[in-house]
Amino acid sequence: MLKKNIIRYVLFLIPPVFVAFFLIVPLAFTIVISFWERVGFRVRPAFTLNSYIDFFYGVRLLVLERSFLVSVEATIISLLIAYPIAYFLAARVRTALGRNVLLLFTIPFLVNYIIRTFSWTYLLGRTGPVNEVLVNLGLASSPLDWLLYSDFAVLLGLVTSYMPFMIFPLWLSLSRIDPQMIEASWLLGANPVRSFLKITLPLSVPGIFASVIFGFVGCFGESAVPIILGGVGYQLMGNTITSAMDVLNYPLAAAMSSVVVGSMVLLLLLWYFAFDMRSFLGKILS
Repeated sequence: MLKKNIIRYVLFLIPPVFVAFFLIVPLAFTIVISFWERVGFRVRPAFTLNSYIDFFYGVRLLVLERSFLVSVEATIISLLIAYPIAYFLAARVRTALGRNVLLLFTIPFLVNYIIRTFSWTYLLGRTGPVNEVLVNLGLASSPLDWLLYSDFAVLLGLVTSYMPFMIFPLWLSLSRIDPQMIEASWLLGANPVRSFLKITLPLSVPGIFASVIFGFVGCFGESAVPIILGGVGYQLMGNTITSAMDVLNYPLAAAMSSVVVGSMVLLLLLWYFAFDMRSFLGKILS
């Protein structure tokens, strides 16, 4: 009996120890480094706010604002695409089939992330298939330059990268809704649009908020997409942090990373206190 209890406690401690060692400790160390001081090509322990001052009172603040706006735009577009897909799978498709379809959305992630992003440079290039189709159909007189190395290309890359992640929490939340509530609204005379706006949409808000967190946080910290699809000089928070590390300015990179992580934690705490966990996880906890 004692041996079983020991094994049980050991198994119980594995997840929190894993999270502490591989997540909390590195994040704490990042915050500590953000207060250190850079001297030449070296970094020495100190307690200074110089890195945060350089960030919030320099041109990098404009990058933060730009990253925020681009992330909001990409998240909204992704939500407008992901919600109808999740709604159809939850309300119009059998559960077993819906899960199989959801599995299909994970297949692209079997391909290396960098390779998937680079594939867009071929598709959107002047001699790529997209421009070729547009010219052959007469929709464009010449290849369009703005399809690649532009805001459009970055938005497209962000949406295709993180939209599939947003489908899963939406599906979980929508699948939790009792169909009898919607049928009752129909019996009371509400049309499908009114039933959706008054019942389905409000009850799916936890899933919407969770999917927004998945999309926004991913877009906000993205580094590969702006470099590959935005071209030279296109800066978002992710590649700005990478640039700071390239010049060995680790305190500044740590300060910017701390701000990004702080934004993520704030969103997660807001979601945690605003919504019931069961309303998000749905049938998994039932």
